[in-house]
Amino acid sequence: MVLITGISGSGKGSALKAFEDLGFYCVDNLPVDLIPHFAELVLHSEIERAALVVDVREGQRLDKLPAILHSVKKLLPTTVVYLEATDESLLRRFSETRRPHPLGTSSPVKASLTAERRRLSTLRNLADVVIDTSKFNVHELRAHLTERFQRQATDKNILVSCVSFGYRQGVPEEADLLFDVRFLPNPHFVPEFRPHTGRHPRVAKYIRSFPQTREFISRISELLIYLLPHYVNEGKSYLTIGFGCTGGQHRSVFIAEEVYKRLARAGYRVKAIHRDSPR
Repeated sequence: MVLITGISGSGKGSALKAFEDLGFYCVDNLPVDLIPHFAELVLHSEIERAALVVDVREGQRLDKLPAILHSVKKLLPTTVVYLEATDESLLRRFSETRRPHPLGTSSPVKASLTAERRRLSTLRNLADVVIDTSKFNVHELRAHLTERFQRQATDKNILVSCVSFGYRQGVPEEADLLFDVRFLPNPHFVPEFRPHTGRHPRVAKYIRSFPQTREFISRISELLIYLLPHYVNEGKSYLTIGFGCTGGQHRSVFIAEEVYKRLARAGYRVKAIHRDSPR
């Protein structure tokens, strides 16, 4: 059984649909007091796998959930999945959907989110899997859950983002790992390359022509392919890797693209993001 909980607007509905597509028997907003009965039903019926959503809509009854989870886990294997997102992402989603926050409309949405985080802090600490959906669109969230909970086990259940950026514009706040590629020769000082980015064939050929470039790509790719399974084992849902140069136009773009290709060939779900390119 999978119990889905988390902050309003973090994608619990989309997550439940993903589990339904995986063949789970799904229930949204099941009253907390009925969870033990539901677990018994799953245990003694033809239902093989079930998923249910429990969240702040339960009100004060939510205080019973930790004890109920403790007893339910004795009956059958249960995974608690907690979804969250940054306030910025959640405020944008509430604005786009124009849906009220479950705690009511008497307070601003941001204040309601703060209160909800406090209300759910105990559940977050009990979670087996915590997923920050700020960086996921609906399709990426569904793909991530599908890979993580499908019957075939895999050590590649992680979304990797290779982000190029320019140090002039600041370091990406979301980066988990940062690599400074300003040690490579700068195409900016070659007039014919200046208008282009690191994705242009001639610029790419120039950057690749240096032995330190090829060795760096090889060593970094090997390091990441070694590290990623360990991040997965620790329950990490995504990894953001930043590659920075001065302006974020040439070297960082080329390196992010090359590492992206290496990780994709290794079987990982990867996307390349060029934060500052083109200008």
